[in-house]
Amino acid sequence: MAYAIPEPYGWNESFRMFYASIDDEHKGLFKSVFDVAADPSSAHALSHCYDVMDIHFSHEEAILQRANYTDILYNEHKKAHDNFMNRLGGLKSPVSADAVAYLKNWLVRHIKTIDFKYRGFVNC
Repeated sequence: MAYAIPEPYGWNESFRMFYASIDDEHKGLFKSVFDVAADPSSAHALSHCYDVMDIHFSHEEAILQRANYTDILYNEHKKAHDNFMNRLGGLKSPVSADAVAYLKNWLVRHIKTIDFKYRGFVNC
């Protein structure tokens, strides 16, 4: 299923998880991808995007483990994170327009399909 990419690119209420800490982190993820899109030649923006994603994914995975999130869903979630981080880690500046589009699409799709599965299931 295709999801609309917000323009201007950024977090909006359609991405709300109803966990303040996760919503705040997701806002930061959108900002980091926006920064890469705004200046694809910036190695700093790309490195920061990687760091912000890595920190968030570790935090989110720890929350899911503490909540005894089902093994199948946890493994699916972690695999999605790992695959994305491998792809993100392979990017170099300047980041191509296709790679920027991938980052934007992946984040939107991930939140709306994978993250939304745990809404209401965990306590943050």
